[in-house]
Amino acid sequence: MKNFEAYNFHESTLKFLEYNGFTEFFPIQEKVIPLALKHRDIIGISATGSGKTHAFLVPLMEMIDLDKPMVQAVITAPTRELAQQLFNAAKLMMKAEPRLIVKQISGGSSKERMSDSLKTQPHIIIGTPGRIKDLFLNEGTLLVQNAKVMVIDEGDMTLEYGFLNDIDAIAGRMNDDLQMMVFSATIPNGLKPFLKKYMKNPETVKVDEKASYNPHIRHILIPCKHKAPKERILDILPGFQPYICLIFANTREEADETAEILKDNGYRTLLLHGGLSSRERKQALNALNNHEYTYVVATDIASRGLDNDYITHVVSLGFPSELSFYVHRSGRTGRAGRDGVCYALYQDSDERSIRLLKEKGIKFEHKNFRNGEWSDLKPFGYKRVKKETELDKEISKIVKKETKVKPGYKKKREQEIEKLKRKKKREFIKGEIKKQQKERAKARQREKYDV
Repeated sequence: MKNFEAYNFHESTLKFLEYNGFTEFFPIQEKVIPLALKHRDIIGISATGSGKTHAFLVPLMEMIDLDKPMVQAVITAPTRELAQQLFNAAKLMMKAEPRLIVKQISGGSSKERMSDSLKTQPHIIIGTPGRIKDLFLNEGTLLVQNAKVMVIDEGDMTLEYGFLNDIDAIAGRMNDDLQMMVFSATIPNGLKPFLKKYMKNPETVKVDEKASYNPHIRHILIPCKHKAPKERILDILPGFQPYICLIFANTREEADETAEILKDNGYRTLLLHGGLSSRERKQALNALNNHEYTYVVATDIASRGLDNDYITHVVSLGFPSELSFYVHRSGRTGRAGRDGVCYALYQDSDERSIRLLKEKGIKFEHKNFRNGEWSDLKPFGYKRVKKETELDKEISKIVKKETKVKPGYKKKREQEIEKLKRKKKREFIKGEIKKQQKERAKARQREKYDV
């Protein structure tokens, strides 16, 4: 049990923790909060659900000067849905400290109305990069140039959606002593130049959370059998009747191709990935929430924050390079106490991923769907033990025989093995000849009595 008073927090921060029901910090919070309070730049790497939101909200409660009516912290999220989630968490900050002003700035609301609401500048801004940039650089109604802290949430998703340039434009107009904190499930190569440009000796905090596997979810391995996963899925879809089936592809291209294949084969399919515009994404999510589609093809990035209790089946087209994403994929089903199932279509190259997930506690079933029926396969990794023959035993003796290492010993050993094989072959042939001779003798004997 953590004693939060040992951190010497303000009374309002302690109230904030109490309102959230915290009795101790999560690992990511325990590592990030002291560094943030020391005004260090931070790269926080942790999965969704690890508690990273409060890893930056808690120190912001401490760092905001309530006597200064100006924007002191900017928090960005790549989608309005995620910005809304952050703002919902921040509402308890204002409950704990009524003088604190936090505003959400994102698409979906009138720009004019937002500008009017900024006549009094808030202490903290939470929003999407495009809308913040617009009100800051184009409209001039949002004044963030003197903010001391910038938090980029879901950095990899921000890159995937193409919003990094917007953040670059915003950060480029802020003070040189800006404290930046970036949180992400992964740090893709495309994000690294931005981090190098704006962060000063950043502290990297990586937390590998122990996965909590939902006991209501079955994990089923399906071999691809020399087919690409996007083609193999057509073989198994007739094997179950989902309410909503969420199909995960590892790339946008694979998602596009898979959705096209399904549509061509009569499956009404919804596509969801980072290449969609904000409007297209909103329309897709509305269609999903209205249960207009049974089959949804998505990438890992696009599925962040996708919470739908009616997803009964998940299909993983191979395994993601970041294995924690597989846990995220499977966690989209089996919600609200319901049962769920996650099918993983695998190829030979996925063997290591499967083994690592098994070591982490996932129990896979191994099945195939053929001729309209599911059948159990041997456990994954099962190898039939070859029965040792007399020849194998003799060869083993030769290989294990202790000899002094002399020039040409390998060649001599190979010659001995070859000689033994020829001997055994001759014995086999002789045995077959004797066997055939006996069978012919018995046949002649039966013919004699039949006459």
